[in-house]
Amino acid sequence: MIATTGLHNLRIECIVGIHPHERENPQAVFLDLEVDYDFAPAAESDAIADAVDYDQVVRMATDLIQSRRFHLIEAMAEAVAAMLLEQVPVIECVRLEIRKPAAVPAADNSFVWLERER
Repeated sequence: MIATTGLHNLRIECIVGIHPHERENPQAVFLDLEVDYDFAPAAESDAIADAVDYDQVVRMATDLIQSRRFHLIEAMAEAVAAMLLEQVPVIECVRLEIRKPAAVPAADNSFVWLERER
């Protein structure tokens, strides 16, 4: 029973960007994340050990994004997807969007969207 779970608008303060001012001061990025996995074991057991743990996923993504100090949100997105597929074996597919509101003053945000499968 493959199904989807995820998070919307996870705010992460981090160093990201190519301009000198972006390398000095943290700014917010927003992450939307969807993962597909087999829900059957979790639905039957009603136990977090059989599910994708949102808290764990948030910690993993936040730690990676904050520690790597990416220049590009493209690299950030690829790294998050690769990490989740590598470290959470039940995940079959990752879809994510990262938005950077401060990138272009005339736009609400810049974004990247990607989908990666096992």
